Amino acid sequence: MNDLSLVLIIAAAVLLLLLFIKIIRLPLKLLFKLAIHAVVGFVALFVLNFLGSYIDVYLELNWFNAIVTGVFGVPGVIVLLLFKYLL
Repeated sequence: MNDLSLVLIIAAAVLLLLLFIKIIRLPLKLLFKLAIHAVVGFVALFVLNFLGSYIDVYLELNWFNAIVTGVFGVPGVIVLLLFKYLL
């Protein structure tokens, strides 16, 4: 094996590695964003239930509320409040 073929093999391996990282990075970025929304939404739901108990504003903790809060974060909590008190 000569030096040129070795350089081409290393270059191809590096390019494949960079392509693999680029393909994997997008789903990880989306997953990280979803996790941040979920944490912020659950904190908002907890604060709402804790502070809202003084003025009788609360949301039950069930699967539907957990999914909506986890996916949409704080806007999800607001929409759940609107549905509960306006409909």
